[in-house]
Amino acid sequence: MLKILAVITGDYGRRHVDNIRAHAPEHWELHVWRAPAFYPPVIDYPEDHLPDSLPEADLILAFGEDKGVAELLPEIVRMTGAQAVVAAVDREEWLPRGLARQLRGWLEEMDVACVTPKPLCSLTESHYNVRAHRAEYDDPLIAEFARHFGRPSFYITVDPDTRDLAKIEVSRDAVCGCARHVAQELVGVPAQDAERLAGLLHHHFPCLASMGIDDDFSDTIMHVSGNIMKEEIKREVEEYVEVRYIRPGEKAD
Repeated sequence: MLKILAVITGDYGRRHVDNIRAHAPEHWELHVWRAPAFYPPVIDYPEDHLPDSLPEADLILAFGEDKGVAELLPEIVRMTGAQAVVAAVDREEWLPRGLARQLRGWLEEMDVACVTPKPLCSLTESHYNVRAHRAEYDDPLIAEFARHFGRPSFYITVDPDTRDLAKIEVSRDAVCGCARHVAQELVGVPAQDAERLAGLLHHHFPCLASMGIDDDFSDTIMHVSGNIMKEEIKREVEEYVEVRYIRPGEKAD
């Protein structure tokens, strides 16, 4: 039994929770606490913003839409007995890079594993994106979650005659459910067009990551997330994609 507590504040977290509930393994036990949506600039007493009790948990999933949620996490860990935390970074203002670094340090002092994937859909069983580079981790609780939710992963069957996508199995969904949406819509699409259409479908889901330019990527986190989706689709279909080369002054091959 994996006991999970998801901390949410609004629709962003609710959509994640709905998808986890719909597709999580039967041996997972998921509880949800809706945290306050607004906090003072400085939180001196975390207990003022927490309930009297929270359910016991092994893993905390932090899907807050205010940086104040991150400041509550050490106390939430104490209250629940959790041994690991996944704190999503899909918008810089929800978990600024400096606070994310502090959070990992606070929890390390408590002997609690913590990952802060940016974006959330970069999380795998062994690593995640942080500040535009890959960070490794080693924790069985987070890895168990990431086996099912995190960086999208697919098994795609392509019709060898038509080169259309005949069947798509989602081996790991994005936490928000975007990978399943993309997979459903890509069945029957020519392999040649799959990568491009995957990017469009990702945006139309819609992805809830930030559309503001992020200093860590010199790009939007939404685009980084979309590129992850496209890379995974490309990996599965590239042997069926015809590459065309153009030479100046000549017709394309």
